[in-house]
Amino acid sequence: MPVPLEYERASTKFYDYLVDARDTADLWSTHVTYTKTQGVLQVFRRRLSTQDAIIFANLLPICLRALFVTDWNVDEEKMPFGSPETMTREIKLSREQHNFSTETAIRDVAEALRRHVDEEAFDKMLTQLPEGAVEFWTPWTLKMVSPNTEQLVSSEKLLVRARIFQLSKALGSKEVCSQLSVFFAPLSVYHN
Repeated sequence: MPVPLEYERASTKFYDYLVDARDTADLWSTHVTYTKTQGVLQVFRRRLSTQDAIIFANLLPICLRALFVTDWNVDEEKMPFGSPETMTREIKLSREQHNFSTETAIRDVAEALRRHVDEEAFDKMLTQLPEGAVEFWTPWTLKMVSPNTEQLVSSEKLLVRARIFQLSKALGSKEVCSQLSVFFAPLSVYHN
């Protein structure tokens, strides 16, 4: 049997991700992007059980999967999801002497990562993880194109997709439609 293509092209795919994440964050180097990505992945990992971390890692490309589990202390105490600001401060503490992460670190990595995974499978998997996982990987700081548009911005579209998966899982497909208006009420602010 030949070597699976995802293994054969792993380093090329990883570099493609680093360039994409670098450009997304307007950074000057893939080395800086590597440290930022490592910090984001480690901060997220600290909020998962070992079983949930494995579920998450299995959907990552090979080298990002390796980065996610590198230096993992499985006995480390699981932390709760906090505010984006709190988790960003934690990211900045990772490899502090070499870390140039910005306030948008989570958003930048989330945006780039989503372009390098099966997004539908990724969103479905996130709904199986602890509360806070969907929001962590949703680029929540994106702004609307215009205040009068009926179009949802990218981050809200991702939340909608994740909420549909959550609702389907909780209620079954028959009741999903009848519950959508209640479930999506927090998003009504984006419609005129």
